[in-house]
Amino acid sequence: MLERIQKRNVTLTVVGMGYIGLPTSVTFAKAGFDVCGYDVNQGVINTLKSGKIHIKEPDLQQAFEEAMSSGKLVPVEKLGHSDVFIICVPTPFKENHEKKIADLSFVENASRSVAPFVAPGNLVILESTVPPMTTDEIVGSIIERESGLRVNEDFFLAYCPERVLPGRILYELTHNDRIIGSSSVRAREIAEALYESILVTGKVYTTDTHTAEMCKLVENSYRDVNIAFANELSVISEKIGINVFELIELANKHPRVNILNPGAGVGGHCIAVDPWFIVEKFPEEANLIRTARETNDYKPHWVVKKAEEEIQKKFAGREKDITIGILGLSYKPNIDDLRESPSLEIALLLKEKGYKVVGCEPNVQRDDISNIKNVVLDEVLKIADYLVLTLAHDEFKRNIGKIMQKEVLNVIGLY
Repeated sequence: MLERIQKRNVTLTVVGMGYIGLPTSVTFAKAGFDVCGYDVNQGVINTLKSGKIHIKEPDLQQAFEEAMSSGKLVPVEKLGHSDVFIICVPTPFKENHEKKIADLSFVENASRSVAPFVAPGNLVILESTVPPMTTDEIVGSIIERESGLRVNEDFFLAYCPERVLPGRILYELTHNDRIIGSSSVRAREIAEALYESILVTGKVYTTDTHTAEMCKLVENSYRDVNIAFANELSVISEKIGINVFELIELANKHPRVNILNPGAGVGGHCIAVDPWFIVEKFPEEANLIRTARETNDYKPHWVVKKAEEEIQKKFAGREKDITIGILGLSYKPNIDDLRESPSLEIALLLKEKGYKVVGCEPNVQRDDISNIKNVVLDEVLKIADYLVLTLAHDEFKRNIGKIMQKEVLNVIGLY
């Protein structure tokens, strides 16, 4: 298959047309491969077939249109035979579960779906972020059982985690280093050639499956621990009565110190989720990782507590009569992704406590977000008595002067 990859003479099927699967499909199509984009959600496929994308990501709409026009990308509602299957499906937490445990049902269903179409010599790649040993014990086992083929003997199996930043996905897919893991040297070689074909810069590094799975989790756990340190400093600084942003700026004058700025918490489907997958597998050993997650999960509750204290002082006797405006509801600046958003959690917690809450999320074109009314900035500045600034959206930066004329809890230190 190596020579065929070089000649772009292999067919790819990407399973899952979400924040990773759709840009991945577009990128491989742009590189000259014939790509089928599959999703179980018929509405998503219908939208894509109409020429529109269903997610917000810079430059993706234009790149998608070009891939569709070239005939290299075809959205499909039914799976078929392919040389390569790339699984890019969500791995959320299990609902109504006491502990935060990975829900691998999407991965399991995707594996069952592709199994009847996997043929000898095919390559199956899992990109979804998963707990260690998932690729072999779940994906490999399911496809073996359903297809009758032997993993890494009849067909090849590899793990290649995505490592992209929302807002820069198309660029980072072609410029970031990639990690590929497999127990088969041949599978690593094929997957390496495939991903090298889309890289402009960056390198492909190969290892065993379990190391590759852990690598993605470790990357995000490392970032989570560092963010937790900053968020914990903000809580301590409040107790002392000092400005945490000034504190960090001065501490960072040390040549070997580089502390991050605190925020409203940690959101998204990576940093806020991945560390728990390590804790799930190693509950007795992952003490620091667990503590960092708990620290960051607590931050939205601390913000709500701080807001209530200020509201009680400034609006004594009429606290529940005022309107609170939450500036930002996505999980990070300038994107429409609401997954695990601490800003949205703050809005919902305040609403649960009986406050009148409106949100301003300019990147989501909906009037209602999880039962929080979503209004434009001018309107929230007009109707809100108290603001909680949670995200540094470009629109908020441009209007920071008007925002700071109101009563504001400035969680992010934007001035």
